[in-house]
Amino acid sequence: MSNDPTETPSLHQIAADLGSQMLARRLKLAVAESCTGGWVCKVVTEISGSSDWFDAGFVAYSYEAKEAMLGVDRRILERYGAVSEEAVLEMVRGALSRSRANVALAITGIAGPTGGTPDKPVGTVWVAWGFGHHPPEAAVFLFSGDREQVRRDTVRVALRGVQEMLERH
Repeated sequence: MSNDPTETPSLHQIAADLGSQMLARRLKLAVAESCTGGWVCKVVTEISGSSDWFDAGFVAYSYEAKEAMLGVDRRILERYGAVSEEAVLEMVRGALSRSRANVALAITGIAGPTGGTPDKPVGTVWVAWGFGHHPPEAAVFLFSGDREQVRRDTVRVALRGVQEMLERH
């Protein structure tokens, strides 16, 4: 890897750096993914030794899976939709409560090319991060590009968000 600070680090490098942070603080990560379909889990588990800091991954694509695996309230899904702040916050809480992790991230969005609406266009992604007993945080992003680029950018933002959250707490 280059030492050029303007060069964007690879997903592998971001995950390796996150792993170092997690190990140094003896923390465990859980992930709840929808539109990324397990990509965060793939990136994390490509890191040798990740079993020391990665606990669980939930790929919950349907409403039913979000309810059953993560405990997302069906009324939230029906009222706000799966791609909403309310849903992603429930997902991150569920990942924390249904794993041995003390750090979690959750992702839900519309990767495209279909599925967008005027209110939630293709590329709309909600990401949430949770750490211990701190209130979870969520942010919405509007990514451009094809399905793969939206998903790749989401994985990058989600992992970096965990790093930033750990630096604040």
